[in-house]
Amino acid sequence: MGRKPSAKPTSFDIAYLAGVSQPTVSRALRGSKSVSLATRQRIQEIARELNYSVDKNASSLRSQRSHTIALLFFEDPTPDGANINPFFLAMLGAITRATANRGLDLLISFQKLEDDWHTRYQDSHRADGLILLGYGDYTLYTQRLTELVEHDTRFVRWGSVREDTIGATVGTDNVAAGRLAGEHLLELGRRKIAFLGHADEHYPEFADRYRGLCEAMADAGLAADPALQVPALSSEGDGRAAVRALLDAGADFDAVFAASDLIAIGAMRALAEAGRKVPGDVAVVGFDDIPAASLTSPPLTTVQQDLIAAGELLVETLAEQIEDRAQANRSLPPRLIVRASTTG
Repeated sequence: MGRKPSAKPTSFDIAYLAGVSQPTVSRALRGSKSVSLATRQRIQEIARELNYSVDKNASSLRSQRSHTIALLFFEDPTPDGANINPFFLAMLGAITRATANRGLDLLISFQKLEDDWHTRYQDSHRADGLILLGYGDYTLYTQRLTELVEHDTRFVRWGSVREDTIGATVGTDNVAAGRLAGEHLLELGRRKIAFLGHADEHYPEFADRYRGLCEAMADAGLAADPALQVPALSSEGDGRAAVRALLDAGADFDAVFAASDLIAIGAMRALAEAGRKVPGDVAVVGFDDIPAASLTSPPLTTVQQDLIAAGELLVETLAEQIEDRAQANRSLPPRLIVRASTTG
């Protein structure tokens, strides 16, 4: 299907008509030499035909440099009151080092969907660009990302790397990660694998992890049971509730793949409360390898994301935008960390 024309021409409309990405349109309209002359001319011609105009005042402000980047955490309620997912806290050190190595200052703040956080940075000269960590419901978040792109704000986010991604994205290959978890459990003889986590367009990273699990099971000649997929957000409370729902429904399962370590930790507690042994009765795999994963009883098998590479690539990708160089989405390979929650 083609893109539905906007009431007011946007850079997305130009990108669709020119057959290029929106960042390419932005660079071309700025006259960047990183876009070929032929492509620049084609984009400029389409912009004229659509009567599209660039905000010169905003462009002038963006041409100045503060040598500061802003790291914005999505506010995510946690039991300790920090309101930051512990996985993102673990990533902070790598981002700080990568920023310092480039001689840049780092500004840290929260992003709340009900706030206009995106307007506080794009034209105020507080930062040259944004790193976004976390997003909640992606279908709601896309509006904010679209606004950032339309204002030509330089930003990169951590998330699911897909063809329809809005803006520059760095993330783990979540499908491959789901395969790793599934293959590990299948090799251990587990056949009835429950997945705890939302698995739809609202949470694309979780959905990709479930997809990888389903692919691993299909390769083994098994079909994933839809009744064993239980929606859950990244919290211990949701993990406990998901397992209790399975047990209350009389579901037959011998393994759990949780979309995050927090979900997995809650699941293990619910299994213990129900008298189910881990891994004897139910093997459990988490995702993220947060510090608490090695401290559970038993220690949690989990899929590890490369935090050091993630921090470096987030900063590098943003720097490429700031320096008006072409940037690409980056996908990092996952690693399975095997502990006693699956092997005993």
